[in-house]
Amino acid sequence: MQPLDKTLRNQLERAVKNARDTAENGARAALDQLGVADPAPAAHLSETERELRRKLRAHGRQLGDALNGGKVQTMERLVEEVAYEHWHRMLFARFLAENDLLMYPDPDEPVAITLEECEDLAADEGAANGWELAARYAARMLPQIFRLDSPVFQLTLPPEHQQALERQVAGLPLEVFTASDSLGWVYQFWQARKKEQVNQSEVKIGARELPAVTQLFTEPYMVSFLLDNSLGAWWAARQLSESDLKNAESEEELRQKAAIRGVPLEYLRFVKQDDGTWTPAAGTFDAWPEQLADLKTLDPCCGSGHFLVAAFLMLVPMRMERDGLSARDAVDAVLRENIHGLELDQRCVELAAFALALTAWKYPGAAGYRPLPELHLACTGLSISAKKDEWLALAGENTNLQIVLEELYKQFEDAPVLGSLINPEISLGKV
Repeated sequence: MQPLDKTLRNQLERAVKNARDTAENGARAALDQLGVADPAPAAHLSETERELRRKLRAHGRQLGDALNGGKVQTMERLVEEVAYEHWHRMLFARFLAENDLLMYPDPDEPVAITLEECEDLAADEGAANGWELAARYAARMLPQIFRLDSPVFQLTLPPEHQQALERQVAGLPLEVFTASDSLGWVYQFWQARKKEQVNQSEVKIGARELPAVTQLFTEPYMVSFLLDNSLGAWWAARQLSESDLKNAESEEELRQKAAIRGVPLEYLRFVKQDDGTWTPAAGTFDAWPEQLADLKTLDPCCGSGHFLVAAFLMLVPMRMERDGLSARDAVDAVLRENIHGLELDQRCVELAAFALALTAWKYPGAAGYRPLPELHLACTGLSISAKKDEWLALAGENTNLQIVLEELYKQFEDAPVLGSLINPEISLGKV
């Protein structure tokens, strides 16, 4: 897969930025219609609408919206959540559909379905439109990403906003959904104006502002350079013979000898030593495991999974070559044993999971869509939501456990800022 060229990237940027404005305006209008911010429901609301209003108010408080003196509830975070989820369920559904991976849930043999077919089936399946049905099908494939039980999906955006979003996602060229780096740019562009607002405000950066201002998408050539000169250098040191390193006339000759199909190692650098033999410029990583099954890769700030996907695409061919695995078995082995990611932002974790799953399903010879091993991705930016006394009550009469829980509570209060920098073992006396 090729990365997005500049023209397509600019088009995607405009679409995503416009979509955020449209989606947030639509979300705010729909929430105002239900009176979600008001202290009491309006008399004209039906019982169904009242129940949805209660759910949305509770969900907003879970997200961090506040009751101002017990009267009007703020809606900033709820508006952002509704906007994000409604736009991205359409966008992700098209990513799946354009890669022939949006599956009709046939119990015996799921088959790929198009967005046009979803539109035709929507009425019979009890969906408002094809986008809703596509999201429903996608949720069965990746329930950790498409959380359709959330009350935000029970909320219907005003028709003019919904149709505007549909036009935005439908207007993007096919190449956007098949490029290797589109998913990473999607969230970078979604956060762009928020990042700009935070930077211009000059407020102290806290948990609320941190995900927006620290999002930095790494260009594909940078990812390739770093991986080629770490994992690639380890591979080359075990792939090349002493004769290769002694008699090669150039770096390019060594790169070609070390490369295998799918792993070109075009950025791998070699240097010539005093005795005339070549060695990888970054070293040979002799302390790393000899067997790929024992090799663990961790991106502690994985964002939308760009490094994880690139490492996956290197490790699968390596495991096929070195371990004699089929493409399908190598895909499963790499996901099960090699790839790990942590991230402050829950949405980024979902994007990384989506990117890895999409890549695994598309890998040549790996059998297309199917259930995958559990992905080793986690959000480290979630603080303990319970009150301290409720948290400590879990220890019962166990004094030692109370002490441990209190220490953990103190540490994870700062999780939205510190994330993977938190080391619980310090307070437990293990470090």
